[in-house]
Amino acid sequence: MEMLTVPEVATRMGIGVVGVRTLLKEGRLLGVHQDSVLVLPAEQLDGSQPVKHLYGVLTLLTDAGYSDDEALAWLTTQDDSLPGTPLQALQQDRSREVKRRAQALAF
Repeated sequence: MEMLTVPEVATRMGIGVVGVRTLLKEGRLLGVHQDSVLVLPAEQLDGSQPVKHLYGVLTLLTDAGYSDDEALAWLTTQDDSLPGTPLQALQQDRSREVKRRAQALAF
């Protein structure tokens, strides 16, 4: 999985580093620390925008008590019943099933 630094995401999105940090703080993008560097999965971007419905899924995962690292693992773990990963399903605009599964995690 390709991971991008905050400046790399800022360049791809055409916004400043502060804008990316704001999106992270608001839960619109997911970032994790690797070797003391904040990185973001490239797959959560659709061109210069966050993948459609990512914000809602991240909110559901947060509400279910998932940490950022746990949310990343859930989003990027292969699920043969989708098929693919939840993040790939979001990229393919199959958000209904991903949201349903994320909601079930809270119970």
